[in-house]
Amino acid sequence: MSSGSTAPRNNSDSASEATTHTGEPQPQVSRRVPKLVLAAYGSLAFPLAAAFIALQVIVPTFYAQNTALSLTAIGGLLLLARLFDTITDPLVGYWSDQSNFRLGRRKVFVVIAAPLIAISTWFLFNPASGAGGGYLLFWTIAIYVAGTLSIVPASAWAAELSPDYNQRSLVTGVRVAFGLAGTLVALILPALIAGGDAEDLGSTLKIVTILVLVTLVIATVWAAVSVPDTAKTTLPPNSVSAAWSLMKTHNPFRQLLVSFLLNAVGNAIPATLFLLFVTHVLGVPGQAGIFLVLYFVSAAIAVPFWVTASKRYGKHGTWAFAMVLACLFFLWTPFLDADTVVWFYVIVIATGFATGADLALPSAINADVIEWDALHTGYTRPGLFFALWGTASKLSYALAIGIAFPLLDVAGFSANGQNSESSLLWLAVLYGGPCILFKLAAIWTMRGYPITEAVHADIRKQLDERNV
Repeated sequence: MSSGSTAPRNNSDSASEATTHTGEPQPQVSRRVPKLVLAAYGSLAFPLAAAFIALQVIVPTFYAQNTALSLTAIGGLLLLARLFDTITDPLVGYWSDQSNFRLGRRKVFVVIAAPLIAISTWFLFNPASGAGGGYLLFWTIAIYVAGTLSIVPASAWAAELSPDYNQRSLVTGVRVAFGLAGTLVALILPALIAGGDAEDLGSTLKIVTILVLVTLVIATVWAAVSVPDTAKTTLPPNSVSAAWSLMKTHNPFRQLLVSFLLNAVGNAIPATLFLLFVTHVLGVPGQAGIFLVLYFVSAAIAVPFWVTASKRYGKHGTWAFAMVLACLFFLWTPFLDADTVVWFYVIVIATGFATGADLALPSAINADVIEWDALHTGYTRPGLFFALWGTASKLSYALAIGIAFPLLDVAGFSANGQNSESSLLWLAVLYGGPCILFKLAAIWTMRGYPITEAVHADIRKQLDERNV
């Protein structure tokens, strides 16, 4: 294949005008991924999930309680770190698509990222006494960048393991299952080691650090040895302008990405405020671990359910239903207090069940959009798609922290001292209210989404005919 300046829409010659790295025809990819390959690939999510659940849920509260930093300062620093990290996603996605290493286009990034993740986890989770804003900002940026080096190529790698509509849901589901397992172990293990008392956040972070380091080595070696990485990319001559063109025009990817971002912000705000809500509104900090375990166990149990439902009702329709379900239960969180803790158990289980769809389906939908793009432009660029996906995910958590913590400060809320009824009410409203608004906006954005299973089958047929 030779390189050219443009790629005509829906033209069988378009692929020949794009830039490739091998000059070889696309190989036929097996539609069914072997179980051991699925497990080896999915294992990469375990240590990352363990690290990032601690970063999201524990680190903000830990630094608020153990440093002189205010809630506004912590929220601002974490927001700044996330915003910086959004720049790295497109760069890593571009490099991943462009690379042509003997070890593999995607896996070399995963291998390089592993020691960087280990180092940044150690220093961020185990700060020296007197650590301040500069320390928090530096090591948060470090762990985000290191995570990007692994997550973006690994996500593109998943899309390349099978071209099948439903197999992609399975690949994503296995990755989610390992991620949920990492999350649960990171939440449960400190409590077990501490004899049931994991309220010491410093000790919890030390235990999570060891867990991340050990499993990171195992998963990286296993995936590097066992998971094939031979797919080829077909790139436009100017990837930057092509990416901008993709975002400024109305298309299925932009529709999906905006919906994903809105829903992710809706999920991130209550996740960021969880420990504060349980401690100060419900008054049961000792039950925080139980709530988190129930939530993620419910999500893990739900993943096979949502994957199966998506085969019958379609991925985007099933995802929209799950978001509606979450809204119905989050509606009641602002009305809870210490006397109604039992109802929070119900809400945790139900919203965790709905989260299973958030974890399994959107990424599988994104993998299908990559082939829509290949048909319409002649380009095969999963690294770019998942880089923009990662940017949206990170931006959602940045927005959640940047919105929630400063508003709590304005309301006069204190993470350490006594709080008025009005400040506690404000915390309760922030915990549940924005989640509903953002999810409803996400559902509205996904209305009329065009890529159904039948449409995807037609896309695959046209691509197969083009590659003959």
